[in-house]
Amino acid sequence: MDTNCMTVSRFIIERQREVPGATGEFTILLSSLLTSFKSISSAVNRAGIHQIYGLAGDTNITGDDQKKLDVLSNETMINMLGASYTVCGMVSEENKNVIRVPPANEKQGKYIVCFDPLDGSSNIECLASIGSIFGILKKPDPSKDFKEADVFQPGDNFVAAGYTLYGSATMLVLALKDAGVHGFMYDPTIGEFVLTDPDMKIQPKGKIYSTNEGNYKYLSTGVQKYIDSKKFPETGEPYAARYIGSMVADLHRTIKYGGIFMYPKNTKAPNGKLRLLYECNPMAFVAEQAGGAASEGSGRILAIKPKSIHERAPIFIGSKEDVAEIEDFIKKFDS
Repeated sequence: MDTNCMTVSRFIIERQREVPGATGEFTILLSSLLTSFKSISSAVNRAGIHQIYGLAGDTNITGDDQKKLDVLSNETMINMLGASYTVCGMVSEENKNVIRVPPANEKQGKYIVCFDPLDGSSNIECLASIGSIFGILKKPDPSKDFKEADVFQPGDNFVAAGYTLYGSATMLVLALKDAGVHGFMYDPTIGEFVLTDPDMKIQPKGKIYSTNEGNYKYLSTGVQKYIDSKKFPETGEPYAARYIGSMVADLHRTIKYGGIFMYPKNTKAPNGKLRLLYECNPMAFVAEQAGGAASEGSGRILAIKPKSIHERAPIFIGSKEDVAEIEDFIKKFDS
């Protein structure tokens, strides 16, 4: 047993010492997130035994059926983040409006957290991997009270983002601005996330494509031709097709093995399906910090300024060369 393990808290504290003027608020914020993820991981692992599978009997604002674990995960994250006194506002997939956090002792937190508390929840009952996604912004003007418009920042403004994967093990992948991407495995015997994958990088080009090919007939010509080129290449071996239906699981595999994950717009979903603020942007931030790329088809996802909290966007994310290639197909056939 490692008696000098690098926990995520220790990792952040060491990074904090390198930042002039650091107040420790980010460390407190991250600690609250970690508590949420530990609680959600425990609930996911015990869901069948404690009968918390199934629908909660409602739909969220984006039209998805809410599972009981969706509601539990959302409430857990809201409560933990709100109690940290470091957050002024939150955006969640499960809430119609921006969540405002009242100031404590007349002092308002300076961070805004955008999150999908339980991504891929349609996979819960078949025990496939699911996850939580988050992105952290700063309030644009610390001297002014938080307002809803403060959340409409491009993903380039994230100070950190990441996801937690609940699968054969629980893993936190944390991307820090200009400080790389690092993976921490949860060790339940000590109750800590421990650094296992430092400085994660995406290969420049992969051999796997990941998309819901059930939508093939609804896709644009450019995307169809790209998929065909991966299945029936003029030279070389075809790409392997892998698709789980949980963005966290599909992107984690893409980071580890290279390739591309795609959720394009189509005739049924002309703006795409995934949400910009709390799904596309955090994952794009992770991908870019790991040396990969993320595009909406003709440019970087992270350059888009959101117009609404549940705005949707198409996304192509993964290895740089693979993302550039799909952009070329779209430019050639869909322009």
